[in-house]
Amino acid sequence: MAIESSNVKYEEEFIKNEKGKKLFTCRWIPADCEPKALVFLNHGYAMECSVSMKGAAMRLVKAGFGVYGIDNQGHGKSDGIKGFISHFDDLVDDSSQFFTSICERQENKNKLRILLGESMGGAMVLRLHLKKPDFWDGGVLVAPMCKIADDMRPSPIMVNVLTQLRRLIPTWKIVPGDDIVELAFRDPQIRQEIRDNPLCYKGRVRLQTAMELLNTSTDLEKKLKDIKMAFLIVHGEDDKVTDPLTSKLLYDTASSVDKTFKLYPGMWHALTYGEFTENTDTVFADIISWINERIARGNSRLEREQKSMNDELQSVAKKDQN
Repeated sequence: MAIESSNVKYEEEFIKNEKGKKLFTCRWIPADCEPKALVFLNHGYAMECSVSMKGAAMRLVKAGFGVYGIDNQGHGKSDGIKGFISHFDDLVDDSSQFFTSICERQENKNKLRILLGESMGGAMVLRLHLKKPDFWDGGVLVAPMCKIADDMRPSPIMVNVLTQLRRLIPTWKIVPGDDIVELAFRDPQIRQEIRDNPLCYKGRVRLQTAMELLNTSTDLEKKLKDIKMAFLIVHGEDDKVTDPLTSKLLYDTASSVDKTFKLYPGMWHALTYGEFTENTDTVFADIISWINERIARGNSRLEREQKSMNDELQSVAKKDQN
């Protein structure tokens, strides 16, 4: 399906992953010009792309970027039990394959590739980078899930119990917890929009999902030093879902040379869709400015690829001479 307004072209498409699961994808493209960069959306747990991330996409496409999203398995319009994550690596593989296919189209090969993820989507961005360290040109991490806060970490005994239970009842909505919608979304109107959105999962966290999110966070915590890509972290100081201190830890620990951390006083967890309009304006002004600065600096990845290609050609030429 394609919808075109005066300056934005929106398209939807279902694709199949390697295991035959049907996945929903969408894209917002400037209708009257070539995108100056590509931005790939990674939604949070229980969320989706086409509705809850539409506002973010529209802001980015109007800034001149091509924007692409995918609903993870068990989320939105994609196949799977709602709110169920069997293996987080499967989600990473799906996104990697879809996003890579977009980047490798001939018309996109020279464009900057920027990953953007919120909460669980931030963990996805980091895992995508670790999977292909030299492929992505930068990441925007919105309140990323990259470490479980110490006061929220289950005890080793509890982890052992949950590990045993998930073998028997992986999809069981057994995990207690606070109302995430109430904690994450500051604007009451948007809170109601989330509750009314049938594509968003609002049940209790399923047992296997909870263990996968815990294991993913624990694994990322051990690999923060391996993060080398350019990144911008934006985080609300009053976030009650992901701890701003974990974002500061990522900023301090990552090996990236080009890294920025912005902490917003008084703001909550859902910065791209959940804050009051004036706050969202501030966050996106910073995000768009950061991406534009990377465009202005030139594409170092293309320079590296060109140098590698030239070195390979010279090596072949020398072998032919000999």
